[in-house]
Amino acid sequence: MHSDAVEMTRRIEMESGFVDLIYKELSKVIVGQRYMIDRLLIGLLADGHLLLEGVPGLAKTTAVKALSSVIKTGFSRIQFTPDLLPADLIGTMVYNQKEGNFTTQKGPIFSNIILADEINRSPAKVQSALLEAMQERQVTIAGTSYGLDKPFLVLATQNPLEQEGTYPLPEAQIDRFMLKLHIGYPEREEEREIIRRMTSRELPSVEPVVEVEQILRSRELMHDIIVESKIEDYVLDLVFATREPAKYRLEELEDLISWGASPRAGIFLIQAARAHAFLKKRGYVVPDDIKIVAHDILRHRIGVTFEAEAEEVTTDEIVTRILNRVEVP
Repeated sequence: MHSDAVEMTRRIEMESGFVDLIYKELSKVIVGQRYMIDRLLIGLLADGHLLLEGVPGLAKTTAVKALSSVIKTGFSRIQFTPDLLPADLIGTMVYNQKEGNFTTQKGPIFSNIILADEINRSPAKVQSALLEAMQERQVTIAGTSYGLDKPFLVLATQNPLEQEGTYPLPEAQIDRFMLKLHIGYPEREEEREIIRRMTSRELPSVEPVVEVEQILRSRELMHDIIVESKIEDYVLDLVFATREPAKYRLEELEDLISWGASPRAGIFLIQAARAHAFLKKRGYVVPDDIKIVAHDILRHRIGVTFEAEAEEVTTDEIVTRILNRVEVP
């Protein structure tokens, strides 16, 4: 192993001790769902927003609340509804009769970890206000911009089954989510443990074990995790295969893909792969780091044609075909 990689791994091992503490605390309230927990930590470390999709009752909200409780940081839960207004999200100007002037009343977006529950139930004006916060890490109230504190992480949930009273999220906003997770059902024995815990006399709880400064230090350290040029080429091949499948011997996908992944996909693949390497206490990125996060990063950045919908071909299946065909370094 190259000396730089050895040294970087040593630094990661020294800095990443808090990860084990987070896993230990979260396991008190979350049974199984390691995939979801890993991705929440990847988003936290890589400074990327997450969209969690799954039927009700799969611990999406519980996991987000538990994560915010484990870290000594601010948390806001915003229930998105059709009558939600931008002011309910970002705040507004309030007239002070005593002093005869207007003061800024900040909304719940001014926190660190934001749970946007059922995000697709609010109209475009609300999504537009949220989009500025997600992308620019700031909000604008009455013409004045206010920066948001670090870390700032939007963890949004949506129910894939119920479409009544929902609004499709704009493509520009979906692209701002680093990861889109598909949360599945627990295994039988995991569900048995869930039943036992949730019907016991005392419900489990978590303790704060991580300071915000540790998270911010780790984010800075992650920029030094080694990504070799052949890994960058692999990422570019995956992204370009979604746009020009024929060049990668994927002619069968040409009639299934209406548009390919944006440049943001490549950026997020590298960032998420570095975060995954950090979780594995490794100072360099390997192809498996890319493969593990590829579906979560690409599934919402590929548009499918009517032909694909008619054949019931999903973006996950398209990503799988691309991963199977593109040469691994």
